[in-house]
Parts: sequence; structure tokens; C-alpha cells
Amino acid sequence: MRFEGTDSYVATEDLSTAVNAAITLQRPLLVKGEPGTGKTMLAEEIARALNTPLLRWHIKSTTKAQQGLYEYDAVSRLRDSQLGDDRVHDIANYIRKGMLWQAFTSDTPVVLLIDEIDKADIEFPNDLLVELDKMEFHVYETGEQVVARQRPIVVITSNNEKELPDAFLRRCFFHYIQFPDKATMEAIIRVHFPDIQAKLVNQALEVFFQVREVSGLKKRPSTSELIDWLKLLMADQVSAEVLHSRDPAKAIPPLCGALLKNEQDVHMLERLAFMARRESRA
Repeated sequence: MRFEGTDSYVATEDLSTAVNAAITLQRPLLVKGEPGTGKTMLAEEIARALNTPLLRWHIKSTTKAQQGLYEYDAVSRLRDSQLGDDRVHDIANYIRKGMLWQAFTSDTPVVLLIDEIDKADIEFPNDLLVELDKMEFHVYETGEQVVARQRPIVVITSNNEKELPDAFLRRCFFHYIQFPDKATMEAIIRVHFPDIQAKLVNQALEVFFQVREVSGLKKRPSTSELIDWLKLLMADQVSAEVLHSRDPAKAIPPLCGALLKNEQDVHMLERLAFMARRESRA
């Protein structure tokens, strides 16, 4: 079981090495990187490349670790008891299996994605230490011990909104996805747009990286924003010549709403354009 990317996902050598190292060590792969660099998609492509099912557990600020194991629906049991339903005699009828339980009891190996773990409470990672390490947990209501039939490939993503506990980090194999260089970005673009003109790619990347280098941006555009921007440029038939001849002192990039996601960054580029115009007149 080795991962080397897929026809729809460009994996750099260091990323492929990290994935395969985590599989060999049988440890969760903790992936960090700028938003939009393909962290979530990585889990999807690992499952696709290894031909295994994918289970997604998307974490919210209100998510508790227990929900990944199971939840006991006491309210439904109380209601059924009031209605005289025979189901109340078996408490297992009111146990809802979480993503870890489903992954542990799967008949085939699975990829388990724990997406954006840093959104949850600070204690969330610590509450999963034993379960992710030992691959088992106890169901108190039924007395059942759930043990993984086959160890899942666990991919955990984080946008670094919170620091993760050291005890949790020790149990993971860590990889930071570096922002793609121009050559890697060109390969990614070719995956999404096989027939795109080379001139348009070159000019779009030049503008894109110029925007990313502007100091003080609240959110620099990422890979996903570039893909959206290129899709719009092709849909509106904006040529490479238009991008090449664009006077940076007169306007921000066309269709910039795909690249910039807040008004502060738009205003910053507009101010820079104004200053450039004033300097050109002096």
C-alpha cells in the first residue's frame, strides 16, 4: 500500500513520503498548511489511490470526541418506553455508532478523515489519545469492547487555529504542505485544465504570485482560489495578452473576487494602484 498521488491530485515527493511513512508506522498523519492547499482532498485521494472506502468526520466548534465513538440516545429510549415500544429492552438500539466505531468495525481497511481538528475544544485531541493509539474503546452502556478489526489509515487536518497538545502530537506523523512553487502549480493546473493555453497559465501565475507577495494581505490567495480564477478567465475568454498588457497602476486583476476574499485586501490593492498612478505622474 503505497501512495504516489493520482491522476487528479499532484503529490510532491515529500508529501508522498509522509503519507507512506504514516502508513508504515501505523500512526495518524497530521497535515497542516495554508487553507486551500489540498489537505482535505489528500485524504480523498489516498482512499482513491489505495482503493479503500473513505469515512469523513468534519469537526465543528461544538464537536465532542465522544461523538466519534458513539452516542447514546436516552431521549428516544424514554419516548419509546412511554409508548410501550419493545425496543427499549435492548439498549443497543439507542447506540449511534460514530466514525471511529465504523472505521474500527469495517470489514475492509478504510481511510478515516478527521477534518479541521483545531476547530474543536482544546481537550478534544486529548480525549482521543487512547482510542487512536490502542485502536479500541469501551461502550459503557452495553459493556462492549470495540477493537479495530483492521487499523484504519487516519488523516487529521489542521489550519493551525489552535495549538495541539504535545501528547497528541507525539502519536502522529506530522507533515506541513508547503505552498506549491511555480512548476508544481503548473502541474496542478494541468490536472484541472488539460487543454489550457500555456501563455494564459504563465501570465495568470505571474499575476497570482505578484498578488501573494503583497505585504499585509489578510488572506493570501491559495491554490483553490487560483483554480477558480482560471476557470473564470477561460469562461470570460480573458486572453493572456489582456493579463500581460494590464497596467498594474490602473487596476487590480480582472475577476479578482475569485482571488481576494475580503474588502480589506481589495482596498489594499486599490491603494497600491493609486500610489503607483501618482508616482507615474510625478
